[in-house]
Amino acid sequence: MPKHIPIRTCVACRGSSAKRTLVRIVRGPDGRVAVDPTGKANGRGAYLCARRSCWEKGLKSGVLGRALKAEMSEPDRAALAAHGDQYQDDSDA
Repeated sequence: MPKHIPIRTCVACRGSSAKRTLVRIVRGPDGRVAVDPTGKANGRGAYLCARRSCWEKGLKSGVLGRALKAEMSEPDRAALAAHGDQYQDDSDA
């Protein structure tokens, strides 16, 4: 019997994919918003594709903040934008 693969949805493009292929952003108990590389940190999580366009849309449109039910501080927003800059869009590849 094949192993179950959890599926998650990118909050920006609404595309579904395996949990391991998406990047989890978490609002921790202290209210800070950060990238969760382990995928297991405590707090409310949301997922974004590893594509720059999804990161830009998630941050600019406010959809990421709504998904996390959090107002993002400027330092948190800047840290997420910097993390998103490392990704390429499919058209750039």
